[in-house]
Order: sequence, then C-alpha cells, then structure tokens
Amino acid sequence: MVQSDKKVTTDKTNKSGPALIGTSGDSLREAFGKVLVNLAERYPNFVVFDADIAGGTGTHHFRKAYPERFFQFGIAEQNMMAVAGGFASTGVVPFVTTFAVFCLRALEQARLSIAYPRRNVKIVASHPGLDVGPDGASAQALEDIAAYRAIPGMVVVSPADPLEVEQATEAILNYEGPVYMRTGRSPARRIVGPDYRFELGKGRIVHEGSDVTIVVCGVEVARALDAAQQLAQEGISARVVNMSTIKPIDTELLVRCAKEIGCFVTAEDHNIYGGLGSAVAEALAQTNPCPIEFVGVRDVFGESGEPDELAEKYELTGPSIAAAAKRVMERKRRG
Repeated sequence: MVQSDKKVTTDKTNKSGPALIGTSGDSLREAFGKVLVNLAERYPNFVVFDADIAGGTGTHHFRKAYPERFFQFGIAEQNMMAVAGGFASTGVVPFVTTFAVFCLRALEQARLSIAYPRRNVKIVASHPGLDVGPDGASAQALEDIAAYRAIPGMVVVSPADPLEVEQATEAILNYEGPVYMRTGRSPARRIVGPDYRFELGKGRIVHEGSDVTIVVCGVEVARALDAAQQLAQEGISARVVNMSTIKPIDTELLVRCAKEIGCFVTAEDHNIYGGLGSAVAEALAQTNPCPIEFVGVRDVFGESGEPDELAEKYELTGPSIAAAAKRVMERKRRG
C-alpha cells in the first residue's frame, strides 16, 4: 500500500454547483501527467509504465522528472499489463498508461494478471471515445468502459476536468485495488470549483434542477451544462450529475434523483451499450425504475474527424442532450 501523510478529503454533495468555469485549459491527459510529478515525492512507492506513447498520455512530464521510476515497454501493452501485476505483488504500485484502445488489446492480461489476484494497479487510458478525433474508428475506444466495468473487482473512473483528474489520481492511488481511469486528448473546460473534493464512488450535482436529471461523465459533463443552459431558456430546469465514478456507481444519489425528479438522461462518449447509461439503468432497475434516455454512440464505429465535429455527427452535443431531456420528460408525463 502506498503511504502518504495526506489523505483525500471528501465533502457533501454540491447541491448547486458552478456553471462552466472558464472556457478551456489543459487536456485531461496533461493534467494527469503533471499531477504524477506533484505526487511523486509524497508517494515514493509508485512507478509509471509506458508503451512507447508518453507524449500522448501526458506521462512525459513524469519521465523527465523521475526517469528511474519510469519503465518503457515499447509497443507491448499485453506484456506491460502482465508485468504490472508482478510489480504490484512486491508492494510497488504501477500506473499503467496507454491509449484506451490499446487497453482493449490487453484486456486478458488486465483480467488475469491484475484483477483476478486483486493487484494494486492503476490503469490510466488516454484518447478514449470520439475524442481521439482524426485517428479514426480503429483508434476510437467506444467499448472500454463496458469491458473494464464487467471485470470483477475493477473500479472504473472517468473524470470531467483537469482539477478532477488531479484529485481522482490521488484518490485512486490511495485506493487498494485495481482501477481503470479514462483521461482525454482535447483541451478541457473547467467544470468544478476550487472547493471541489473528489470522492471515489460518489457522484456530484454540478447544476441543480427539478424537471429532469442528466447523468454524465468525462467530456459530456461540459456538454450537459451547455444543455442545461439551453433548457433553462425554454423554461426547463435540468439537474446535472457528474458521475465520475462509474463503478461502483452512486446508487444513493441516483435514487434521490429518481424520487425528487423521476426521469433521466445519460450521456457519454462511449457506446450506449455497457457504459454509464447501462450502469445507471441497472442501478435504477433494482431500486427506483424511471424513464431514461441514452445519449451516446449508437452501436456503430466512428470515423476520422475533429472531436467537436464527430460529437455533432454522432449526437453527443448539448443540443442532443437537451432534445433527449425533452423526450424523457414527455415519457414521464405520459406515465
């Protein structure tokens, strides 16, 4: 177990939450790489594994600052995952870093060498979903949340902005067990304020509302806030929940929203099958069933293009989320 004299603090659910803070900033991958450097002195027992792609994952910052704790595996992600399990058996905590699509390549090793023996390994995947952009369908992992969420004992996290990435990285470092965390390629808008405190397994209300609940993760949080602003102009009050921990999901918060509001939209940069939407539906089906509309990639592969253009084409933007909110409110009204 990594030791530190600083613990991640928690707070109560942010009931009102900020609107969008600023317009742009670091990408999530850059925030991840920088926070590793900041954490390294206080947490001397973690190392970083790379598969010849440190410039793409943000870990080049750590490679420069702590070369003796940086391990290069070349283009051999399966081997990297297996070695991570071995390192973790000695008490060292590896951060295994590569693109999300290459984490799919190494799924068997993540399952058998990390999750099955419950090794303390943190798998951090950049370039998920359509955010990959011009690299095209072969590089766009639209199934990674589904795949890793289905592995027994694997925690799955998808932060929304650079500050949340920083806090989530320290939180997963303090968690004993395997974790899969998404970062991101594109510059990210600030979502949370300086008083925000990430807590593993907890969602946060980042915009209060009373007519519809929009549950989102990753890049879709900013787009959901855009949707909430659009809906407000039409007299519709939307609650936006940043569900940055997808597994274990915050069932308590979902049940509260179900009882107070009674209808949901989920939105994610992922296939609509197996990801955040499925996790929300599973939790509500067992507790408080409600109408749900799912925003995501609709069981197709992507294509090459700029991330914002692809989000528009595959209907992941604020207007698409707002349209889904109106549909689900009508379903609720019909009973």
